[in-house]
Amino acid sequence: MRRILARLPGTVKGAMPVVVSEYRAPCGPLAVAARGDVVVAIHLEGHPERLAKEWARREPVERGRLAPVLMRAFDAYFNGDIRAIDALDADPAGTPFQREVWAELRRIRAGTTISYSQLAARIGRPDAVRAVGTANGANPVPIVIPCHRVIGADGSLTGFGGGLTIKRQLLDLERAHRQPQLF
Repeated sequence: MRRILARLPGTVKGAMPVVVSEYRAPCGPLAVAARGDVVVAIHLEGHPERLAKEWARREPVERGRLAPVLMRAFDAYFNGDIRAIDALDADPAGTPFQREVWAELRRIRAGTTISYSQLAARIGRPDAVRAVGTANGANPVPIVIPCHRVIGADGSLTGFGGGLTIKRQLLDLERAHRQPQLF
């Protein structure tokens, strides 16, 4: 599916409360906020209480369990089905430019990487490399919107909100389970 939902005033926000939960991933605990089966935020360092407090300033929040479809997708992803998260919908809050960058991130195949300059070129803004990097760093839904797949032009691992160790773990997981392209 690879959708980033278009937020229309009064249609998505507030339709149901945001549920904040902890997911125990091999790379460490994740705090996940979702509205039903749509992911709205992930904190890579865990701390669901911080994420709940952050969201409570915007709209009603509950602590609870993730929707079963989200649990299955995360479980499958971390067990090697690296395309499992591609079917999840995300609804990140951001500017139109950020959302454009994040939509392009969803098009990067699991198990592959691109540079910030390649990402800027893909959205038709080759001179906006720094702005693309800033948007990438502001991604509120890492893993589902795979900002970890963006690397430096020289192939080095650069900036990642969860730290370079987690970025390397995610890339190693995806490379180990990458499917050959059939076309």
